[in-house]
Amino acid sequence: MTAQEFETALNKGTIPPLSYLYGEETFLIERSVRQLLDRAIDPSLKDFNFNVFYGNETKGVEILDAAQTLPMFAERRAVLVKRADALKADVLESLLPYVRNPAATTCLVFTGAKIDQRKKFFQELKKQGCLVECKRLYDNKLAGFIQSEAIAQGKTIDPAAGGLLSLLIGNNLQELSSQVEKLAVYCGVKPRITVEDVRTIASSSKAFTAFELARFAGQRDLQNALRSLGALFRDGEDAPLMIGALTRHFRQLWRIRELLDHKLPQADIGRELNIHTFFLGEMVQQARNFSRSELGRLFEEFYRCDVASKTGGGQPYTLMHGLVVGICTASPAQ
Repeated sequence: MTAQEFETALNKGTIPPLSYLYGEETFLIERSVRQLLDRAIDPSLKDFNFNVFYGNETKGVEILDAAQTLPMFAERRAVLVKRADALKADVLESLLPYVRNPAATTCLVFTGAKIDQRKKFFQELKKQGCLVECKRLYDNKLAGFIQSEAIAQGKTIDPAAGGLLSLLIGNNLQELSSQVEKLAVYCGVKPRITVEDVRTIASSSKAFTAFELARFAGQRDLQNALRSLGALFRDGEDAPLMIGALTRHFRQLWRIRELLDHKLPQADIGRELNIHTFFLGEMVQQARNFSRSELGRLFEEFYRCDVASKTGGGQPYTLMHGLVVGICTASPAQ
């Protein structure tokens, strides 16, 4: 089961007595757990009906005792086991009988980074349909996430506005959710979030300046790229984060360049890479500024600068200045 399927079931009123949420996307795990607990127990009686354990500190008997305790003045109690991937094998074994027959008056929730589905504990959980995988979203899934976040705030968002937001933030779901919330407040009674709204809200952020740095570098606009670089350093931005923004942007240009070399029409490139038409023309033009071999050399430079910035191999500004100048002044692709 995915996090989205789990949240959909919750919204329909399904409260599972047993669930295990795992994966690398901690934002989805934490949000799903929060939504589950909000529906499972009365907040005013939480002190009486809620226990939290940590897998690296607890024994199975403690979890079982809490899960088998009847709720006080309420329909249900909840037990949350964090870092459940640290539970020892004997603890998982002791929990198996409960997993096979969980108490109807308890909502027992496990969270962890990973699971081993070869173990009997997880095989039994899977039979119950309570394993929820929270994967990190790929770039082509971000538009749907942003749209759903806007709907949750009572708004819709233009596809181009969502595209710009994902270009600015990447797949940091916590930050994307926060930015959509800010946009909803900024828009007030206006029902739809536009590109201009995103530009206005984001214009003062480091993410927007880093996006502009990458954009100007892709255009080989040295003057504006250095201006953006200076602004980022004045705002206290770290070199590895700037390199990350450049790497993400030029990875997209490289993919476009490959499709251009295969003579794919521009509209097909947009569909293949899920790039909104609002940005497609400019991105294709930037990709034409670089050959694939040149982009390959740039990624070697990104890696070198990233290592140097994290190991003290040069002054950060000097390092970044040299990188940006190198991108913008190399001979353009034919």
